[in-house]
Amino acid sequence: MGQVRHGSATTTHAIRAAIQRSKASLATLSWELGINPKTVAKWRKRQTLEDMKTGPNEPRSTVLTKAEEAMVIAFRRHTLLPFDDCLYALQPTIPH
Repeated sequence: MGQVRHGSATTTHAIRAAIQRSKASLATLSWELGINPKTVAKWRKRQTLEDMKTGPNEPRSTVLTKAEEAMVIAFRRHTLLPFDDCLYALQPTIPH
């Protein structure tokens, strides 16, 4: 089975390992591999071959307050309803 990469990925584990092992210059490697020199520099600095997690460190609602978000979570855990049903049931309670 092949390696699963995100849509913007330009490198695989093998390419990343080759970048970290190589003594060639950034320009030479980027030209040979057909990738941006910044990508080569990034993988040279890293200690691992794994992609870092993207997105916020602490996911939170951009619309609800912390109290409203806690209410929605408690309601959903208590009722075990799908998210859309919870949203429909709580619409009169939450003004958003």
